[in-house]
Amino acid sequence: GCCEDFVDNADLKGCIEAMYEAGKATASDCHGVIALPQCTSGGKPLVAGKKVTGFADSEEAAVQLTDVVPFLIESKLKEQGGVFSKAADWNPHTVVDGNLITGQNPQSSKGTADATIAFMNQ
Repeated sequence: GCCEDFVDNADLKGCIEAMYEAGKATASDCHGVIALPQCTSGGKPLVAGKKVTGFADSEEAAVQLTDVVPFLIESKLKEQGGVFSKAADWNPHTVVDGNLITGQNPQSSKGTADATIAFMNQ
């Protein structure tokens, strides 16, 4: 799955960075956000100083997979300077910061898709 396939994936990293730098919608939801920490912009982490969300550490603990995933998404995004926000576990939460669009969990997929479509229709 994405927790294994997206981490340290040079092809995906290049695609995300190219889309982001071109000003195109760069969106991810739930565990898909695990791809973002490998990405950079202007020589620093892509998420640095940006409002983001992703699968929360408390949600990972609730499903008892904190020791299985390569790293905890919330913790890693904060470590890289991301301005992380979240809703209560299992509630929808989507964050838009320019062309970077992130969703917290599976319940956020519709909101994240809607935000992506809204961005593309600007």
